[in-house]
Amino acid sequence: MSVRVETLPRRHVLTVPSEPPAVRLARETAEQVLVEWGIGLRHPTVDPALLILSELVTNSVRHAAVLSPKVTVIYAAGADCLAFAVYDRHPYQPPLYGAVTGAGAGGLGTVMELVMGLGGTAAVRGDADGQGKSIWITLPL
Repeated sequence: MSVRVETLPRRHVLTVPSEPPAVRLARETAEQVLVEWGIGLRHPTVDPALLILSELVTNSVRHAAVLSPKVTVIYAAGADCLAFAVYDRHPYQPPLYGAVTGAGAGGLGTVMELVMGLGGTAAVRGDADGQGKSIWITLPL
């Protein structure tokens, strides 16, 4: 699946403090925007997408909050694709595809198994200054 996220017609951005309530708020916001965009919450991609999103925001809250007081979630969608990114200002860029086979990969391994199982893609994009990153997930609808 090759999609230029920048070309997707629907977008929503949420920025919240890097604290535990961010996970719930990111998930609730996703549900709200998906409904507004006409993507039913019973669509087979939605539950895995919400789990992936929750895990990525949890990782930012747990591991990046010391350097990143805020986490930003970008939601995007097109006719046949759902995409989202979780952005923080921590420089560590996890090896996404290595998480599936790595020992003790935990939640990131689950994220990647779900992404690959759905035929989606995942990418880490670092900031130009090397001090932050976003993890982009794209899933077919």
